[in-house]
Amino acid sequence: MYVGMITIPEHRPKEDETLVQSSTYLIFSDDWGRHPSSCQHLTRFFLEKHRVLWVNTIGTRPPRLDWMTVRRGYEKITSWTRRGREQAEIPQGPQPEILHPVMWPWFRTEIDRRLNIWLLRHELRKALARISTPVIAITTLPIVADVMGVLPEIEKWIYYCVDDWSQWPGMDSQPLAEMEQKLVSRADLLISAGTVLRERLRQMGRESLLLTHGVDWEFWHPSAETFSTIRRQVPQDAPSPIYTFWGLIDERLDLAFIRHLAREISTGSLIFAGPIISPEVALELERIPHVRLLGKLPYADLPRLAHESDVLLMPYRDMEVTRQMQPLKMTEYLATGLPAVVRELPATLAWQEALDVVSSAEQFAILAQERAERGIPAGQQLARKRLSEESWQKKAAIFEEFIQTGTIS
Repeated sequence: MYVGMITIPEHRPKEDETLVQSSTYLIFSDDWGRHPSSCQHLTRFFLEKHRVLWVNTIGTRPPRLDWMTVRRGYEKITSWTRRGREQAEIPQGPQPEILHPVMWPWFRTEIDRRLNIWLLRHELRKALARISTPVIAITTLPIVADVMGVLPEIEKWIYYCVDDWSQWPGMDSQPLAEMEQKLVSRADLLISAGTVLRERLRQMGRESLLLTHGVDWEFWHPSAETFSTIRRQVPQDAPSPIYTFWGLIDERLDLAFIRHLAREISTGSLIFAGPIISPEVALELERIPHVRLLGKLPYADLPRLAHESDVLLMPYRDMEVTRQMQPLKMTEYLATGLPAVVRELPATLAWQEALDVVSSAEQFAILAQERAERGIPAGQQLARKRLSEESWQKKAAIFEEFIQTGTIS
């Protein structure tokens, strides 16, 4: 059950803290409201000071002949033709102005990329013609590298590097790597989400500023009134203890870790919540005893899922893409107050005093069962007090200072 409360002080601006000059931020990233990405968390605070135009891009995964591609293609075409309806589905609160430029879903050839340059420039120049404040472009995706030289309205380009997209399963590695190299060489400022990504950019010839991911403490500790409105997530017939993972269901998951834990427990449920990116991995998971797949849940329902869990799991494989990534669920897991057992990776080592970091399937199973029985150790609870310095509000303030000065005081 939900255990371990940590008191996180509210962030209050210092008396001498000054607002940065108001600008317009043109942000290229994943579709607004579709996934709780770090860029979307930061943007909630950018909106307090700046006008924000958010560009929903076509994405980085090439189309395939499968149901996921058909569904995603329908979503994109719908956003291009029925924008008002998509806007209505976005949660309440301050919102950026969302642009839905028509884009070609391939980047493999010169013709593909030239077509996207033309499509993006046509749409963006119409939007930028309405802007009177300085425009700063921020991108988390390398696919916009080709438009950097054709939009003179943009004063500064920022590459916010949150992943090595060329290493992700199912991606077009070569064109993504080429476009990222172009983006890195042309951007005015680079910001990395982790030390491994920072070193990677250094090897590409550029230095970057480091900004690790934050966490929304209040979100993971909703009021009793808010909590009561969230429906139960774990099936009623799922036996305890509850071992839970939330995130993308794809090739990064280590099925050997999961199978070993399933063999070792006599009772309990292994809960996997998240969009199914790899049907093959989902099929393998369904064959493992004790596993329950919940599918994609609304982000707002995840605190309830945590409340119904005993241990949170992060059973990733040790591979190039996972060594590069900075999983948002890391600080989310920590904020819940629950025990967490995770694979040893560069990102998880940064919090090794606050959770259990393992390198083998045997360790994974042993510690997951131990935490389900005994709960989180006091030492790990104490180590999680670091979260008080990791709010998204503070991260957004640092990001803005990076933009204004190229450094932080």
